[in-house]
Amino acid sequence: MSATTLSTASVQHAGLVRPILTSAVLGVFLIFAAGFASSDALHAATHDTRHATGFPCH
Repeated sequence: MSATTLSTASVQHAGLVRPILTSAVLGVFLIFAAGFASSDALHAATHDTRHATGFPCH
């Protein structure tokens, strides 16, 4: 494996770190936000989307 190949691989890896961390932080935030919100607030917030996608919620 040449130095150029290693350099390219590390640049590609570095480019993936930010989106992965952003997704993880957003996911954790959403889980905690859903966990601490009252169930009525969650139901009202997702009600129209659930029906629009055909997912039953009642």
